[in-house]
Amino acid sequence: MPSRRRSPLRPPSKPVNRVPVAAESAARKPSGRAVPQAEPEEQVRLHKALADAGIGSRREMEAWIAEGRVIVNGETAQVGDRVTSKDVIKVSGRRVYLRAPEGKRVRVLLYHKQEGEIVSRDDPKGRATVFEQLPKIRGAKWVSVGRLDFNTEGLMIFTTSGELANRLMHPRFEVEREYAVRVLGELTPEMQQQLIDGIELEDGEARVESLAEAGGEGANRWWRVVIMEGRYREVRRLFDAVGVKVSRLIRTRYGPVALPPQLKRGQKHEIDETEVKRLLRWADMPIPDSRPRPAQGRAAPRKPASGRAGKFNPTKRT
Repeated sequence: MPSRRRSPLRPPSKPVNRVPVAAESAARKPSGRAVPQAEPEEQVRLHKALADAGIGSRREMEAWIAEGRVIVNGETAQVGDRVTSKDVIKVSGRRVYLRAPEGKRVRVLLYHKQEGEIVSRDDPKGRATVFEQLPKIRGAKWVSVGRLDFNTEGLMIFTTSGELANRLMHPRFEVEREYAVRVLGELTPEMQQQLIDGIELEDGEARVESLAEAGGEGANRWWRVVIMEGRYREVRRLFDAVGVKVSRLIRTRYGPVALPPQLKRGQKHEIDETEVKRLLRWADMPIPDSRPRPAQGRAAPRKPASGRAGKFNPTKRT
C-alpha cells in the first residue's frame, strides 16, 4: 500500500508588529485596550507567486526567471527571490498584479480533450491546442493540471491556482489518475502481474496501482487502470513493455474529480464555488474569503486520506 499523502506544513505566522502611539495622542485618556495591527503579508517564492497567479506552472516560472524575463521592483529577479502583493512585478515587460492571499479566487475548469489536440499554448506545426477551447479570463491564465498526449482523450483540469495545480500534479501527493484502456490482444495473468509489480522504463521504474478488466469484444479488450504519476505516455509505454498494444486511451478520473458522463468530447464546464471549495479542502488548501462567510453551523466534509476516494462528479456542461 502506498504511504498516506501528506501536505507540506505551512510556515508559522510572523509576530504582529506594534506601532507606537503618536505623541500628540499621549495626553488622551487610555482606553485600556490595545488595538492590534494587521499581520504583515507573508513573503512567498517568486515562481510560486507567479504560478499561483495563473501565469504558468512553477517549472515554467522558474525557467522564465532564470532567463531574465521577470523584473521585480526594477531589478532582474533571481531564482529563489521572495515577494508579496505589494511588489512591482513585470513578466516579459508586462505588469503582473499579485493579489493578497485572502483575496484570491480559485477557478477550476473541466474539459473533455479530444484526440488530435495538443496541450500547449503554441505549436509550430499549427495543430489544434486545448487552450483554444478555453474561455478568456482577465488578470490570470488557465494552468493545466498535467497533460495528455496527442492521441489520448478524456478529462483535463484547468485552474487559475498554481498551488492547486502543483498539489494535484506533484508525485509526493500521490494523486491517482484513472484511465479506460483498450488493448489489442490478450493481457495474460503474468502480464498483469508484471504491470502491478513494476517495469523498468527508460526514465525509471513504473507500475500500475490497480488493474481491472472492463469488457470488450473480439481482439479489443477494455481495462480500467490506475497510476500515481503522470510521466510522458506512461500507460502506453507500460503496456508496450509487456507486448500489448494500446489502441485507445481515455482518462476518466484525476484524483477526486471524475469525467462527467454528460461532458462530451470538446465540451468544457467550470465547476461552481461549492465544488471548488470541496476540491481545495481535499487538497488541504485554505479557502479564499471571496464573499462574506455564512453563519457557521455545519462541519466541513472530511477529506479522504489519499487520491483514491471521495471523488465528485460535476454534471453541468458548457
